[in-house]
Amino acid sequence: MTPTLILAVAGGALTAAGVYLLLERSLMRILAGLMLASNGVNLLFLVAAGPAGLAPIVGQDPEQIADPLPQAMVLTAIVITLAASALLLAMSYRSFQLEGHDEVADDVEDAIVRRRAEADLSSEAYVELTPEAQPDTESGGRAGDAR
Repeated sequence: MTPTLILAVAGGALTAAGVYLLLERSLMRILAGLMLASNGVNLLFLVAAGPAGLAPIVGQDPEQIADPLPQAMVLTAIVITLAASALLLAMSYRSFQLEGHDEVADDVEDAIVRRRAEADLSSEAYVELTPEAQPDTESGGRAGDAR
């Protein structure tokens, strides 16, 4: 077993644990899931970039230097994850101040959509027209007009 395989398995495990935590209702668990998933994806990205090499300095053998692009992209992803984590932490703190917990509440509209889907009902705004009542598009919308 090579170190690359171990790193790939570790990255997969981090990503899987992060996705599991992202599906929870507590904002702190969502934050932990975001951190785990992002670190797992960053690790997988660096593993997929290839073996480690020399520093990318001009004048060295191009076959032995490391590709700097994946490293730069992972650094950018780290900064973005830091900003998203700060936002989620602020949201969790504010939710705890207002409600005493950081649980995400059910959305009223989502509950209505879920009940309609379970009952297999269509939306009230959607009315299916009968073939006789559908607009006539060939004559410019004048279905009753007999020229």
